[in-house]
Amino acid sequence: MDPGDLVRGALTKTRIEGNVTLVSVGKAAGSMASAALAALAGTVRQGVVISPDPVVIASDRITCYVGGHPVPNERGLEGASAIARIVEPLEADATLLCLISGGASSLMALPAAGLSLADIASTTTLLLRAGATIQQLNCVRKHLDQLKGGRLAALAFPARVVALVLSDVVGDSLATIASGPTVADPSTVADAADVLRSHGIWDLVPAAVRAHLETGMDESPKAGDPLLSRSVNRIIGSNVTAAEAACAQARSLGYVARVVTTSLTGEASVVGADIVRDARDECARVAKRIALIFAGETTVTVRGAGTGGRNQELVLGAAVAMDGTPGMAVASLGTDGVDGPTDAAGAVADGESIIKARALHLDPAATLAANDTHTFWKALGALVRTGPTGTNVMDIIVALAVPPVTPAIK
Repeated sequence: MDPGDLVRGALTKTRIEGNVTLVSVGKAAGSMASAALAALAGTVRQGVVISPDPVVIASDRITCYVGGHPVPNERGLEGASAIARIVEPLEADATLLCLISGGASSLMALPAAGLSLADIASTTTLLLRAGATIQQLNCVRKHLDQLKGGRLAALAFPARVVALVLSDVVGDSLATIASGPTVADPSTVADAADVLRSHGIWDLVPAAVRAHLETGMDESPKAGDPLLSRSVNRIIGSNVTAAEAACAQARSLGYVARVVTTSLTGEASVVGADIVRDARDECARVAKRIALIFAGETTVTVRGAGTGGRNQELVLGAAVAMDGTPGMAVASLGTDGVDGPTDAAGAVADGESIIKARALHLDPAATLAANDTHTFWKALGALVRTGPTGTNVMDIIVALAVPPVTPAIK
């Protein structure tokens, strides 16, 4: 899933005309921008890159910003403001090339009139802690921002807009990835308010956010809007490729392997237990060592004050389900190398993990209640640390089982 390779391949099939303004935002922003600059030679006149970590771009025409993720920060706001400034004056003979990857929705934050960055950050934090899905989170974001929900493309009109997108959402919906800055938005202001109410946080978000949504005046561009008529959007990579590569690697190591799903969702710890059940059943059925590959993005409803991430929670749920079972292991990893607000991509567990935890006086149930899985796996030496990978196509989960493994109890 090398972002540079994906961009280079896409540009050989994409017509780019005239002077180019480059906007690259997301966890893969640096490598995507560098690849585009090399491929387009001297046609890029200006640009902005916003990434979660410092990047070096070999061009004095590109300004780089380090934004905040998963909660926006001041530098991301500065970067988003810079994007608006260079995009708005573009004329019909110009091309805006947008390179979008996971994390862009948080990294590029330009609050709507009457809202502050603190309002957006507070609302985002509340949604994350409430276990909102990425679709729900971005539905709200799109109605509190000046660039999301098709507004970036609308701002660039009449210029041509070409968006090359690395998907980090289940289902690869262009309207959800990065909050769809260059595509029509099917959701409404009323939908955004409903998300906040359904999670019980309507009265907790800042008053300015409630007032903004209650007016219903600042609606996003919809299908058929002429301001989006010159926008072309292409997904150039997704978790399907990553899952298939993991499956191929497992087969090369002698496992009977298959990709179960690339649309995995649900409460992380519950999903972990379900994956163990599936692996038990598969291994008992084929009577050979098996590898099941899952890809997607689970959620965590935060009730405690601990530190962790959805991948680490998933693995703990799996570890409890595997407790004492030999010949099984589960790993869950964020393909961006970052799981929640931690320094790990995820964790790995086997049938002995809970036995080892008890010897260290660690309580799995209490850990899940406190959402403190990072502390748990760190104590067991079971964290997987890769550092930021420079790409992001959600999470990859691998479940291994070696016979004899008894089927799960129904």
